[in-house]
Amino acid sequence: MKNYNTAVICIVAAFLVSCGGNVRISGVVSGAPHDTLAVKLLDINSWSVPDTIETDASGRFAYRMDIAKGQPEFVYLFRGETKIASLLLHKGDRVRVEADTSGNYSVEGSEESVRLQEVERSFSAFLSEMRRTYARSEGASEAELEEINRELSRQYTDYYRKAVKYVASNPYSLTVVPVFFQKVNDGFPVFSRPTDALQFRVICDSLKTVYPDSKYVKSLEKEAARRLDAMKLSDRIASAESASFPDLELPSINGRKVKLSEVDAKVILVHFWAPSQTGQVLFNTESLKPLYDEYHKSGFEIYSVAVDTDKAAWATIVKNQGLEWINVCDGLGTMSPSLTLYNVGGLPVSFLISDGEMVTLDVADDASLRKFIAGKLKRR
Repeated sequence: MKNYNTAVICIVAAFLVSCGGNVRISGVVSGAPHDTLAVKLLDINSWSVPDTIETDASGRFAYRMDIAKGQPEFVYLFRGETKIASLLLHKGDRVRVEADTSGNYSVEGSEESVRLQEVERSFSAFLSEMRRTYARSEGASEAELEEINRELSRQYTDYYRKAVKYVASNPYSLTVVPVFFQKVNDGFPVFSRPTDALQFRVICDSLKTVYPDSKYVKSLEKEAARRLDAMKLSDRIASAESASFPDLELPSINGRKVKLSEVDAKVILVHFWAPSQTGQVLFNTESLKPLYDEYHKSGFEIYSVAVDTDKAAWATIVKNQGLEWINVCDGLGTMSPSLTLYNVGGLPVSFLISDGEMVTLDVADDASLRKFIAGKLKRR
């Protein structure tokens, strides 16, 4: 009877593991008996943790999950803060992972997961190489620093070429998505050249033929569009040698695009602001409105650029505050090419256009802004 009960328990356990979910992940984590693994999904710019996995006395585990057809998922296994496996899974995949607690692993049963592992290893090796080189700069002489900078530049160029070759060779693999978004640091993307926009567009078009519903492809498409817009703006600036300030052409509340260069005013204040920030909203009525009312008839105009993705909320603020000057917003928020065009690093920030020249204006307070505008108008 005892042997019979044991057999029944084993059969039931096997059934519970095998039922539910169209993707199966199994494997072993050496050195992690009776441990907990977190299953994390990549949700474009953030993580979600839909589940956890318990290992047995030998560190073995089995897990099932559902993945929609045509919508592969980037799935990561974590032990605490340590990532122990990176997977790119399609519906129906049967994957086996062998890992240790330090993050070394191997994967079988998923060609895309193997590619993803190779991508991450290559990028990690590149970053490690750059860190070692940079570490030599401490206490280095001027001549040594120049040599270190040349070496860092070479290392970056070599990896950039390698990354370009990878995405060009794998136009239908979703593993190119993380490659496109790799960063040397927060302010230095690997794909940082304006012409990279063309690569984003070409690969995105290829991926859409295979994964038209993938959230990752849709995100890549948005980034491709942003980069193409920025490249076009840069080209316009380069070709307009006589232009004294970067031109903008953004939609107003009624959807009609207003071109900055066509604004008929003696003095124009180009003001970038965030409608989501209470202090910046109050600045409209407490500082800009009195200034506008006083100097508008003398030839003063405000070209106000709202940096927000919620155009309805922005339009409501403009209407409720009765802002009569030019109000524009492209709805792209911090991804707006206008920010790149004007090199905007923080909000609010304003620029003054007067006598065909643009002067960067640090809006410290109402008094400094009024004094600057009044001074420009008085000289006319």
